[in-house]
Amino acid sequence: MLKQNTVESIAQEVKKAIKGKDDVIESVLTAILAKGHILIEDIPGVGKTTLALAFSKVMDLEYKRMQFTPDVLPTDVVGFSVLTKQNTFEYKPGAVLCNLFLADEINRTSSKTQSALLEVMEEGSVTVDGVTRAVPNPFVVIATQNPVGSVGTQMLPESQLDRFMVRLSMGYPDINQEISILKGKQDGDPLKLVEQIVTTEDIVTMQTEVTKVFVHDVLYAYIAALVAATRNHPMITLGVSPRGSIALTKMVKARAYVKNRDYVIPEDITTVFLSVVGHRIVLNPKAKVNHVSVEDVVGQILSQVSSPKL
Repeated sequence: MLKQNTVESIAQEVKKAIKGKDDVIESVLTAILAKGHILIEDIPGVGKTTLALAFSKVMDLEYKRMQFTPDVLPTDVVGFSVLTKQNTFEYKPGAVLCNLFLADEINRTSSKTQSALLEVMEEGSVTVDGVTRAVPNPFVVIATQNPVGSVGTQMLPESQLDRFMVRLSMGYPDINQEISILKGKQDGDPLKLVEQIVTTEDIVTMQTEVTKVFVHDVLYAYIAALVAATRNHPMITLGVSPRGSIALTKMVKARAYVKNRDYVIPEDITTVFLSVVGHRIVLNPKAKVNHVSVEDVVGQILSQVSSPKL
């Protein structure tokens, strides 16, 4: 395995641009190593875009950023074919042909444009005029969205949400963190301080090593029991799909890797469970009437399903 200080160095470089959000930085790094896509939901101005740009710089990832507005078309995302003077069609790549695609405010664009990301997020390829083209490796989508109910937003469909490995929130900084941010801005753009630590080849190697992390059969059973509990909970209309349980397994293996272990422990599962399943759960009217949140339901499930002792 790559040395643990490589993982720590990546996190430390990102922290130069993002102050006081160590848990979010670790979660994003974990999801990238698990070959997952990240949805960051929060109000404007808390550093969502800066976080994505910092990771692209540290990991030497070719990134493209697209501001999702109502007038963005699917062809802007996946590309299109144009007729040349030689009467042949030439493919013009869309913004998604890169290592890291930053979809800014994804829930401000139309459903048609949002659906252009479904294939590439699931299969790592885009199909235009019947021709399928693979995106570069590694490939990750980091999408930001404003909270549902903000002016000009529309909810992402369940099929889109299910393709994001994790949903995270930055949150407001506390007073000390705010002071650090203000001081950092006086010296210029903190992103300029961030340096490259690894190459794309290193990332691919680390992603391969993550797949080799050992998961005991008891822990597979624990994951399955937690997922089953979301499908049978009286407050839940839509539980976690098999795609969600696969994402959970990948995420816990990546967390073990980030923690410098080649095996998974129950804590890995309980730590990432909410971020992986929270956006995949749809509550029923009974939960809404009783003011029960997804976080409340997930907490109940974790307390009701007994954690194995290894």
